Parts: sequence; structure tokens; C-alpha cells
Amino acid sequence: MSNKLNYSMSLAKPDAQDLSKKQKLAVGMGVIGLFILVLALFNLDLPNTSIFLTVSLSLISVGTILFANDAYLTKLKGIKNDGVWFKSISSRGSLGWITGIVLTSFYVVLYFYEGLLGAGVDGAANTGLIKLFDPLSQLLSGRPASQWFVYGTLYTIAILAFGYKFILKYRHNRYEQIRTISVMFFQLAFAFLIPEFMYVMNSDLPYYDLKNVWPLNYYNFEQYRINSFINGGTIGMAMLIFGIVSIFVITPILTFKFGKRWYCSWVCGCGGLAETAGDSFRHLSDKSQSAWKIERWVIHSVLVFVVLMTTAVIYTYLGYDPDKYWLTRDVFLFSVAGFLTLIFALVMIFKRNELGKDAKYGAIGYFAIIIALIAIHLFSSKTKLFIFEAETLRTSYGFLIGAIFSGVIGTGFYPIFGNRVWCRFGCPMAAILGFQQRMFSRFRITTNGGQCISCGNCSTYCEMGIDVRAYAQKGENIVRSSCVGCGICSAVCPRGVLKLENDSMKGRINPTEVLLGNDVDLMDLVNQK
Repeated sequence: MSNKLNYSMSLAKPDAQDLSKKQKLAVGMGVIGLFILVLALFNLDLPNTSIFLTVSLSLISVGTILFANDAYLTKLKGIKNDGVWFKSISSRGSLGWITGIVLTSFYVVLYFYEGLLGAGVDGAANTGLIKLFDPLSQLLSGRPASQWFVYGTLYTIAILAFGYKFILKYRHNRYEQIRTISVMFFQLAFAFLIPEFMYVMNSDLPYYDLKNVWPLNYYNFEQYRINSFINGGTIGMAMLIFGIVSIFVITPILTFKFGKRWYCSWVCGCGGLAETAGDSFRHLSDKSQSAWKIERWVIHSVLVFVVLMTTAVIYTYLGYDPDKYWLTRDVFLFSVAGFLTLIFALVMIFKRNELGKDAKYGAIGYFAIIIALIAIHLFSSKTKLFIFEAETLRTSYGFLIGAIFSGVIGTGFYPIFGNRVWCRFGCPMAAILGFQQRMFSRFRITTNGGQCISCGNCSTYCEMGIDVRAYAQKGENIVRSSCVGCGICSAVCPRGVLKLENDSMKGRINPTEVLLGNDVDLMDLVNQK
């Protein structure tokens, strides 16, 4: 019996559960696997990299699987709080901060100091950590590894291993299991294996993660990629056309039918990592009104920035070789302005009431883009946008959005601000899909307010910072641009109050009042169903 004094007056146990012997063994296996990677990072000359890489990745994967088995298969099905606020790593404790610092440091090195990872320069052989992954890269594509191959491998291992853990944790919910299998499949096949195999078939084609859609793949319309697609024959042109069709046809149709969840929770690699490896931190998302206001301003500002930068990138590219394409700079700018004007006009005419107060913010964003397009037209030369070199702007664009926000902050801050920092505050793709979801999607989360017991599980575990309980208590449908349709709110509800649905547009956004028997013709209401 422990002699430790416990000053807590809580009826529940306030201390985190200790690790079992099996869990300690599993953690030890994972630590040994990571230690091998650290040894390689410090350029220790390992005798057989193939064996050490296999052992390292196997120990990390098997350790995670054994830990998950002991943590969840020994308990009854169903979500449990399990003292998440009493564990150091999941309550912004010392372990949480250490994990955040380590992840952030890794991303900083990955993006800006790849030499520290052992990347070969000017054709030189790789060393260090990257050398350890050379055998796997040679096996898949016949070329040496790069820092991005190392990152992709570890990223995929994390989604697969923690995805298995997620499936066990939510094994009471079929929706969560199928959704997790989906993100595991798309990460392994579309983001990791297929690009490597495509390189074997045609090494001139640029790396292309087929599930990434603009503006998430912000680099897709840069000059070197367009040239590579055009020069890549039928496959290259097909990839280029697929990228354009994805933006204007595939994405709107799927969002109309299923909401943004079809991408953010079923396909996207960023969302896949957040849902699997980041699941332990979902309750850390800020639910305050101030965080919501900041979120709306920041993510839509990022979207405006991405639209302008993509337009600027294509604009400068057209200027390099004006005789090669029928699309001139002026035609392109007027086309962009006309398309945005059409979207703005349609929204204001048909969806003004649904936007409410947000209409004025949409107007501000629209006019900011139009003014910027005019300025680009008036004050740009062949190689400059305003006073800046076009290449400098493109580099800054990738640095701010692709590196700092999505990588360093988006993933490194999981243990501090929750697992959807990037998706919530910075992802321009989430902003576009959220706009489509709000305006014309059939998706909503319906609530049965009469069954709600105000336990708060739904709000606590909403990774996007939505106060789900407030909607449930009033019996209102949840239609929010930020909602990614992960379904965790429904999975953790002990009363079945919440349900994810795709239905007609009628009555989708409805602050419904409580109906009394003498206020409504019940037969008429039944006949409407």
C-alpha cells in the first residue's frame, strides 16, 4: 500500500494510471528503435544499414502495437476519459513540453538544416540518418534517400502504427474504424508508395502526392513543375489536368455530397497524422470565443495570401515565355478577377442570410484580392512583382505556408495547442472546403437536445475547438466551416445525442425552438419526413 498523501477531494482517482509491465516493455522497445535513429543521426557508422533500419522501424511499430493492445483490449469497448488531464504528456506538463520541443526541433532541422541529417551535397553520398534510409529508398525507386524520403517514411509509420492504436481505442464505433483505415490507406498508397513507383516509370516527372489538391499543394503551378508535366508525355499531362479538375470539379462535388470530412478526415495526410498520432492531444484545443475569432481571421487571411501568391507565381511564369502559351498575363489576371467576382456575387445573392455577419468579412477579403490583382497588373515587370523578385516571393511563400505553419507549428505544437493547429488556423484547403461546406453542402451534425445530459464529452474532445455541447443543449444542427466531420463528438457521447448526416438543404441551419404538443400539427410534421 502506498504511503503517498493525497490531498485531492475528487471522488475519482486524480493520479494518472501507472504503466503496466507490458506497457513499460512496449515503451522500452519504442525507445530502443528511436535510439537507433539517434545513433544514425549522430553519424555513427552502423555496419549494416538495412538490418538496423529494419530493426529500428520494427521496434517502433511493434512497441506501439503492444502498448495499444494492453491499453485498450483489456478494457470494455467505449471511450473513457482515463485521466488525460492528469498525464504529463497530455496535459501540457513537462513531458508534453519536451515532446513539443523535440518535434519542433526536428521540423526545423528537416526544413532548413538537412545537412545535419546527412544529406549529400553536389552528388556526394548520404551520411547519418539519411544514409540509414538509403536501402529502403533504393528498393522502392532505385535512388538514394533524401530528407523528404526519411520524413515520408517516418510519417507513414506514425499514421499506420498510431492508426492501429486509434482503431482499438474507438473499436465501438464503426465510422471511426473505417475512417481511420481510409487515412492509413491513402497515406501508404497515394502519398508514399505511388510517387516512388511513378519515379521508376518516369524519372522526369516531379513528385506528386495524388491526394494533395491546391491550395494544399501550393507549389503545383510553379514553372519547373508545369514544364515537367508538359514534357512528361501523356502521364504528365494527365497529372496536370487531374490537378486542375480536382480543384474545380471533384472537390466541390464531394464536398456538396459529404462535407469537408471526405478530405480532411478521410484522405488528407495532415489530418491523418492529427487523428492518429495526435489523438492523445485533441482535448487541448482552445474552445474559447477569442480563439474562434482568431481562427476565422487567421485561416481566411492565409487563404487570401495563398490565392494571391498562386496567382502571382503563375503570372510571373507566363511572363518568362509569352509565345509558348495562349494564356497571356492580362488574360490570366482578368480571368481570376472575373471568376472571384462571379463567386462573390452568387454568394451574396443566394447565401447572404446564411453568412450573416461574416458577409462583411468576405467582402473585405474579396476587395483585398481584387485591389492586389490590380496592383500586380500595374506595378510588375517581367521578373518582379512590385519591387520583389518573383523567385524571392515564391520562396517566401513556401517558407511561410509549407514549412513554418504546416510543419514546425502545425505538428510541433500538438502537445501544446492540440492536434489540429494547422488544420484549424492555417490550412488554406480547410478554408476553401469549409466555405463550400457552409454554403452548399448536405452535411450536418444533427442533435437531439432532449437526450443531452450536458456531460461535456463532445466539446472536450472536439479537436477543432467547437463548443458542441452548446448546440446539443439547444437541439440545433451543427453546421460550422471548421468542422472536419471526424465524428469523435458522436463517438464519445454516452446518450447518442449527435449524428453525422447527409440530407437535403432544407432546414439545415435551424436554431430550432423546443416544440410543445399544442404548438404543432404532429401528423403534418410526420408527413413531412
